[in-house]
Amino acid sequence: MRVSARTPDLPGLTPRRPPPVLPGRSDTLETTAVKSAVETLDATTVKLTVEVSPEELKPSIDHAYQHIGSQVQVPGFRKGKIPTRIIDQRVGRAAVIEHAVNDGMAAFYRQAVNEADLRPLGQPDIEVTEVAALTDPAGGLTFTAQVEVRPTITLPELSTLTLTVDDVEVADEDVDGRLDALRERFGTLVGVDRPAVETDFVVLDLTATVGEEEVDSVSGISYQIGAGNMLEGLDEALTGLSAGESTTFETELAGGEHAGQAAQVRVTATSVKTRELPTADDEFAQLASEFDTLAELRDDLREQAAKIKVSNQAVQARDLLLTTLREAVEIPVPSGVVEAEVHRHLEGEGRLEDEAHRAEVGEEAREALATQILLDTLAERLEVKVAQNELLDYLVNASRQYGMDPNTFVKTIDEQGQIPAMIAEVGRSKAVAMALRQVAVVDASGATVDLTEFIGSDEDDAADDLTDVVAADETADVETVVVETETVEVEVEVVEDEKA
Repeated sequence: MRVSARTPDLPGLTPRRPPPVLPGRSDTLETTAVKSAVETLDATTVKLTVEVSPEELKPSIDHAYQHIGSQVQVPGFRKGKIPTRIIDQRVGRAAVIEHAVNDGMAAFYRQAVNEADLRPLGQPDIEVTEVAALTDPAGGLTFTAQVEVRPTITLPELSTLTLTVDDVEVADEDVDGRLDALRERFGTLVGVDRPAVETDFVVLDLTATVGEEEVDSVSGISYQIGAGNMLEGLDEALTGLSAGESTTFETELAGGEHAGQAAQVRVTATSVKTRELPTADDEFAQLASEFDTLAELRDDLREQAAKIKVSNQAVQARDLLLTTLREAVEIPVPSGVVEAEVHRHLEGEGRLEDEAHRAEVGEEAREALATQILLDTLAERLEVKVAQNELLDYLVNASRQYGMDPNTFVKTIDEQGQIPAMIAEVGRSKAVAMALRQVAVVDASGATVDLTEFIGSDEDDAADDLTDVVAADETADVETVVVETETVEVEVEVVEDEKA
């Protein structure tokens, strides 16, 4: 079965993929067994019209007869040995064809998508328009599939781009900041007899009520004013309180069964403490580090600050690259995919009726999808391949973030069908790194910035290409993904054994 736009008939030249189909135009490719078409409805939606030949439909029909024959009982015949004409008489030809169509549709659709070189982003709306096989044993099947796809966008030539990042300049203030942070780790809390101010630590009791009902209370909690990791308005309420004083403020509860509701909160400061820092001298340097003098410690802190600023250059270059590419091209975003993601998100939060939040989540989903389309297009343009070791590293790191055993994690995401998404995510990250090698990156002084430490080199990729690779594409063939998953699981076991 073939579904594609018409390709030019040039002797000795086979195009890698069909040219884009113009909106509103239907192109057809005919063979002796198949007549199929792809119609572009808009920038993000296509309609496939697919005719499955009798030869292609026959395996699904045969399987339908075998499955139905193993389920029904007919006197005089053993299960699984019932002739097809008897099955037609008992359950009807229509039931057999319906079983065959339902059983084979996913494969027919996937083959049509692959041969048309489409990149679906949403679920298809499939409609069976004709089933000639219902009345004619030599007949086939015709169906249409409307689906949102990744739009075609044209990225600028990377070699023409110049990204300017900050200079690597370490000031005394940078060193002082790192030294103060180190001193805080060795500081001690001491009680003070004065009103609390920002950065003070307050031991507090707290009671929250909604209406006349007390919905929550805590006591003896230590909180640093300015941390901002508890209730909205708590920092302002505590500022100015002395030990033993109380106040009341109104806030929105962030968790529990009353999340989102307005509550009156009464807070009492039972004690106020401040952090006293040790004196920055040679004695402190010996206590907090392997150095004998404060001067040596400060030199080391300066080197650390410089390394962080160099790392920040790589992050800044990545962000600038994405911003530059986003500004250079208009990216159509499939509305149906966005709506589905918004619904899934709000349903998980139990906030389907929150229209204000829906608008906020919708904007975030559109931005995330536009970025994904951009990166997937970039990965395809750069012909990114994901090496087995790269996928393995990503899976192992992800398993650690979830606190799971690597083998258990891989098995779980494989069962959930998430391996292609993981491959695509690795491919996107690799595409950014490869793109940064092709653009010019300079600092504010005009000097060339070498990011090889962070983005690798073409030589590194060439070495990886000697290992097994998979396409950096969420639409990779399912069978390929399964093979790669099995390989990854074996390698994870080897890694774990070596650690043991």
